[in-house]
Amino acid sequence: MSMTRSRRKLKLKNEINVVPYIDVMLVLLIIFMVTAPLLNLGVDIELPQSSAQPIEQQADPVIVEVTMDGRYYLTLQGADPEELAAEALVARVGAFVRNNPQTAVLIAGDRRVDYGTIYQGMVLLQNAGVPRVGLMSAPATDSGN
Repeated sequence: MSMTRSRRKLKLKNEINVVPYIDVMLVLLIIFMVTAPLLNLGVDIELPQSSAQPIEQQADPVIVEVTMDGRYYLTLQGADPEELAAEALVARVGAFVRNNPQTAVLIAGDRRVDYGTIYQGMVLLQNAGVPRVGLMSAPATDSGN
């Protein structure tokens, strides 16, 4: 009886099996997700000097200088620089900006200062109520530095 049964022919499928490709894609996705955070490499650079034209202002700006060791010096409208602690800097700049809201506030950092230190100075100025802080740079020299 089994001999008399007709055998069914197996038909070939003409479609691509994508399951292995999905598996490979998921493995690659996991590999990239694991290795991407490890690719944050820092590069030591010297900030370039600027050839931008100076901004013309009616009054002298407030200048906060950040030294390499993290000290802050405040120069109010052409006066001599005065070393201040972070809290005193916030209080003095905040009071000055409230009385003179149109005065520009600039932060000047030594070329060798860590960017985080300058950023912390900008946060202090923001806490003092300064709406915008400009960054100072030295004029470009012809020697290619």
